[in-house]
Amino acid sequence: MKILLAGDSTVANCPTYEYPMSGWGAHLAPHVYTWGAVHNYAKGGATTESFREEGLWYQLLHQAGKGDVVLIQFGHNDQKRQHLAARTGYVENLRRMVADVQAKGAKAILCTSVERRHFGHGVLEQTLGEYPAVVRELAAELGLDVIDLNTWTRALYIELGEEGSKELFFHFGPGEHAHWAGGLLDDTHFHERGARRIAGFVAAQLEALGYKPEPELTAALA
Repeated sequence: MKILLAGDSTVANCPTYEYPMSGWGAHLAPHVYTWGAVHNYAKGGATTESFREEGLWYQLLHQAGKGDVVLIQFGHNDQKRQHLAARTGYVENLRRMVADVQAKGAKAILCTSVERRHFGHGVLEQTLGEYPAVVRELAAELGLDVIDLNTWTRALYIELGEEGSKELFFHFGPGEHAHWAGGLLDDTHFHERGARRIAGFVAAQLEALGYKPEPELTAALA
């Protein structure tokens, strides 16, 4: 089984010069190597539209086949474009992606967007509007499995608190990172610590949803 990822920078393998910035997809393979090979097509800045226009969706579909799993997580950048509003362009693009995956005999799993870390007066803000809700609704309508990363990451940030949750994200002071010499306080993109934690949750959800092969099959394929 192949596990193919479509998404934006919060999922992507970041360039080496940005290390330790990382998307969660970069750390999924160690959790699932005995039962699925991970192919990460996610790209920074991608929307449900640009991912297709740039040919990344075509590349992913070319690799997808019967029994494979395609995880789809967008929203952060769609939100910045009026024609990709949650209940118009965004949901229609997701619907088309699901149909494409199913036509290949693969299984589509929708993921809600990971939350940004925005606290106001000690309260975690909701920054993604209707985008997570639309994903849940579409999954229910089409009978798809969904991994609710928005709900889970929100709960994680609240559990860790405003200060503790900083460790999940890409925060560097002036002179601490060669690429951002002036420092960077980024509450959207993850430090690899945060990305690894999310990847572990995704793997656990895939197993709970029944995508991990039976031990006998795993041994036979080894």
